[in-house]
Amino acid sequence: MSDAGVVYINEEEGKKRVMNNGKLYARLLTKFKTDTKLDDLVTMAGAQDWEKAQAAAHTIKGVAANLSLTELFNQSLDVETQIKGKSLKPESLESLKTCFSVTLDEVEKVIAKYA
Repeated sequence: MSDAGVVYINEEEGKKRVMNNGKLYARLLTKFKTDTKLDDLVTMAGAQDWEKAQAAAHTIKGVAANLSLTELFNQSLDVETQIKGKSLKPESLESLKTCFSVTLDEVEKVIAKYA
């Protein structure tokens, strides 16, 4: 669950948020997988529609926090902060996309554990 010290998902914390119900946590993670806002964020940032890009980044950040997706939370917070300033470093967006991909892989492992 960590890569070079990076924590992508804090499973224990996530389960605590749902009263240690592993099946419920897995269901919430499954919903996260199918209803991400990453494509919206990439599209809106590319169009420099900062208001919609910020809304997408904010949603990702909130869901990541609620599900204890630690690194995704940290990176989406950084991206949201940049968007608030009406600029976004391309490398930050690329890093977020990579983080999202790794997070989804980790989410799959947790879902499989409780499914």
